[in-house]
Amino acid sequence: MSQITQRAQDGQMQPVSVLIVSWNTRDLLADCLDSIRRSRPACVGEIIVVDNASADGSPEMVEQHFAEVKLIRAGSNLGFAKGNNLAMRHASGSMFALVNSDALVHPGCLETLSDYLDRHPNVGLVGPRVAGADGRLQRTCRHLPGLWNTLCRALALDRAFGGRGIFSGYEVPPARHAVLHEAEVLSGCFCLARRSAVDQIGGLDEQFFFYGEDIDWCRRLKDAGWKLIFVPHALATHVGGGSTSQAPLRYSVEILKATLKYWRKHHGRGGQVACHALLILHHGLRLIPRSARRALGLGRCAESRHRLAEDIVCLRWLCFGTEIDDEHCRAATSKPIR
Repeated sequence: MSQITQRAQDGQMQPVSVLIVSWNTRDLLADCLDSIRRSRPACVGEIIVVDNASADGSPEMVEQHFAEVKLIRAGSNLGFAKGNNLAMRHASGSMFALVNSDALVHPGCLETLSDYLDRHPNVGLVGPRVAGADGRLQRTCRHLPGLWNTLCRALALDRAFGGRGIFSGYEVPPARHAVLHEAEVLSGCFCLARRSAVDQIGGLDEQFFFYGEDIDWCRRLKDAGWKLIFVPHALATHVGGGSTSQAPLRYSVEILKATLKYWRKHHGRGGQVACHALLILHHGLRLIPRSARRALGLGRCAESRHRLAEDIVCLRWLCFGTEIDDEHCRAATSKPIR
């Protein structure tokens, strides 16, 4: 038995409240809760699930199979930020573990994160090493958005130069995900926050319905003097695409909305305008070759069709404020472009 596990079992760690916000992810949520049950984290004092008015039987599944879970029926789709804030208001732990409903908790993960946070009082947020369902690394550490790395992303310089040096863009190189280090941004798909830090800066900003709230939270924590630490020896799996796969094109537009809200909040009106222009450049540069491939009869796979549809939807919203539903756009891009 490791010293961390022993400390947790002896009650020497501060209690953790696991918070999960779910919307129509019944099977993924069941797997997530089952992974917590099987990993038996002794530091966890409670598990709270906020159900955002799911129509797939998610709340009934929780009540029937996970009696140890505290279920909160939100009554409507509150989004990620507001749902987590609701859970925090009902939580009793000294630490909040924000866990996506499509994540899996590995044995020892929560204890390792809790132990690190417990031993380092100047740290406000920690995150584990995260792999996808295929076992490949997910880059959950990022740089805070700025004009330069946003330009690198728009022009695909981060891809052209392999994410190295000044052309790294938002991403932190894979090698950095193998070592413990101070991060600028930790993904909200799985992280552990200190309650006193949250009490100081406030919860997630509810103007972000989905996406961007974790970047904003990290920025506010850093501005308040708290450190954010990536802990690679804590492991989790993020299956991905739980709620977002149900409306992927609407999700793409939500990302744009959240991005521009972040820039307005932290960089003012001028920064927002500059970011808006870079987003148009980003999707415009990608639409040209994708449309050409489609016209030549290439790029007929589902992924290519989705990327083309995404560029069209995003440009329409950025340029004209026009939103289009997923079914309409899928139908439009399934036909040959003349």
